[in-house]
Amino acid sequence: MSKKKRRVRKAKRKSRRSWQLPETLWLRMQPLLPRYQASPRGGRPRADLKQVARGVFYVLRTGCQWKAVPQEYGSGSTLHRYFQEWTEAGVFRKLWKASLVEYDQLKGIQWNWLSVDGAMTKSPLGGEKDGQEPHRPR
Repeated sequence: MSKKKRRVRKAKRKSRRSWQLPETLWLRMQPLLPRYQASPRGGRPRADLKQVARGVFYVLRTGCQWKAVPQEYGSGSTLHRYFQEWTEAGVFRKLWKASLVEYDQLKGIQWNWLSVDGAMTKSPLGGEKDGQEPHRPR
């Protein structure tokens, strides 16, 4: 195989890794993570949080199932448990808000162009019930 073909194949492999966690994102995310303490009774050591974050972002970016995550990130159940903890702790919401603020400072967000669609909110009155099931012919 020629050098040119090898370079092309290597470039393709690199482009497939677009879901990998950038170091800058990890540095912003790390202070937002909950503090974990070692159990006084000992037990299994905690997973490496950076590797867990990589696995979580792998799932979020690729859309694969938790149980189908490559083993290099750890077990899918461990990743899912951390994802749930971080979601409950508001890690992703805080990261998103910080990113919005920074982007607004750098580029400026035109907030006057934003709108909320009525389909995004619950209807206060709802539809009237006529006794018919919506999936059955009337």
